[in-house]
Amino acid sequence: MSITDNVTGGVNEPEDFNKSESQDNSQGATKDTRAANTSEDTGAESQDSANDNSQGFAHLGLPDKILEAVAKVGFTKPSPIQEETIPILMEGRDVVGLAQTGTGKTAAFALPVLSQIDAKARHPQALVLAPTRELALQVADSFQSFAETLKGVEVLPIYGGQAYGIQLSGLRRGAQVIVGTPGRVIDHLEKGSLDLSQLQFLVLDEADEMLNMGFQEDVERILEDTPDRKQVALFSATMPNAIRRLSKRYLDNPAEVTVKSERRTNDNITQRFLLIPHRAKMDAFTRILEVINYDAIIVFCRTKHETEEVAETLRDRGFSAAAINGDIAQAQRERTVDQLKDGRLDILVATDVAARGLDVERITHVVNFDIPNDTESYVHRIGRTGRAGRSGEAILFVTPRERRMLRSIERVTNARLEEMDLPSVDEVNEKRKEKFAQSISNSMDNKQADFFRSLVRKYSEDNNAAMDDIAAALAVMLQGGKNFLMEDKPLPKPKRDRRDDRKRDRDFKGGGKGRGPKRPDGDFETYRLDVGKRQNVRPGAIVGAIANEGGLSAKDFGRITIAVGHTLVDLPKNLDPAVLDRLKDTRISGQLINIQKDTGRPPRRDHGSGRKRGGRWRD
Repeated sequence: MSITDNVTGGVNEPEDFNKSESQDNSQGATKDTRAANTSEDTGAESQDSANDNSQGFAHLGLPDKILEAVAKVGFTKPSPIQEETIPILMEGRDVVGLAQTGTGKTAAFALPVLSQIDAKARHPQALVLAPTRELALQVADSFQSFAETLKGVEVLPIYGGQAYGIQLSGLRRGAQVIVGTPGRVIDHLEKGSLDLSQLQFLVLDEADEMLNMGFQEDVERILEDTPDRKQVALFSATMPNAIRRLSKRYLDNPAEVTVKSERRTNDNITQRFLLIPHRAKMDAFTRILEVINYDAIIVFCRTKHETEEVAETLRDRGFSAAAINGDIAQAQRERTVDQLKDGRLDILVATDVAARGLDVERITHVVNFDIPNDTESYVHRIGRTGRAGRSGEAILFVTPRERRMLRSIERVTNARLEEMDLPSVDEVNEKRKEKFAQSISNSMDNKQADFFRSLVRKYSEDNNAAMDDIAAALAVMLQGGKNFLMEDKPLPKPKRDRRDDRKRDRDFKGGGKGRGPKRPDGDFETYRLDVGKRQNVRPGAIVGAIANEGGLSAKDFGRITIAVGHTLVDLPKNLDPAVLDRLKDTRISGQLINIQKDTGRPPRRDHGSGRKRGGRWRD
């Protein structure tokens, strides 16, 4: 079995996404999905899990080869969504599953699909559509883990931003399971490189999110290219009218399965957030590090470049920090993790992919330096602390425009995050004084202390100097010319929207729908893309490509105006330069978008075609 491409750079790790869904969060959406805290099983533990597993899944109608694969992965009991959905899909019926991410739904459709794949037939037999490249890769990883024991089954993720060559070679080899984002799937359909004429299974994962991101037309376009006779599974966290209409039109008398989400994060993890402008994150983080008591910390960043930047800045400020990401060789990654485990390193800065499989007992804090792109990543991140009954703390940095994601995290985890105050300069300085005094006490019994006492006494006698003057001079030497006390330079404060705070309160109490307040046009500025009607560009493709590659969400898009040779897109003001850097190689319909701020006159509005109406992007 193989999976074509993993885009993780130098890190190639065996842990699959669906396994970590259950492993990392013993208090997850279904409390009995996995045995608690078994993130790195010993041989004996794995065998026990395998035995329990075969009993738990055997009654769901899965063939022996799949039960062996499930046992090898280490699943113990099916989650509620798996318990309800797998038998229905094994009967050949269509299914609509209403469940939050993290309830084990990936296995709920992956296992029945793999049960019926013909490994000898080298053509696409199953297609899974996902709204983002991150989810597509996670789902592909999950399929890969279950298909390890199935010889000849190949899984291929296809998504925007990745070179076409890798995907074309995988399609030519005859991958049977395709996991992709709508825009890139359509690109391959139009190029003739993807043939869905013999498709047997179609899965729409997180269908409501796909529609929210403007992919409804793309999804319907793909559905029209599939055979009439096929099995369809649609999974969604909610059931808006658009999803219900889609289900009635394209699914054949589907069974409906609903799983309510329970608390998904450990009770012994304290979750807090800090509302902070992006430019003030690093200084705020430094203050927090100076006042909290921690053993080891893992810091999550969105990009490889930022992990290196944050780690280097922390080292410059006197902290023991190192970075791991997809560009770090496996041997170096292992050395760095070993240093974190044995106390030679205190702070590890990582991307989500590089941190897969990481289980370090010393981790007392998880810091989300960048808010994750999806709620599932947040749950996985904070699951790195608070294990085996120990207490832990999770801190989330939220910029003003990311408050909607904060509400999403609270809804999915069913946990209210407490807002924390930025430590004051006085608090930092008091903590520095305490640590200074403690360092003196720790050095009193050092074996070299007697030698230095004799030197100090001799200096005092020879120079008629008081002992406290000598001690002060030694402390100045220790500082190396740096100021001991933090200077009182207030950090910029985020602009608060009290309406948004009230909305968050209503959301958590169940009184709001979580759409957030509308933002005025003044919150956006216009960017120009070198693609337009000439390339048959659709608004959904633009939103999908920029959101996937730039790490943005649907709420970050304003007006989209598609002209003949270019497109104008309204994006948030003061956009992080890292976003534009990630988009520099992005293509839509095979052409570089060459995104840059628009400096010319806007096109006439009556020729534009991409206004946002009713929450959907329309041509």
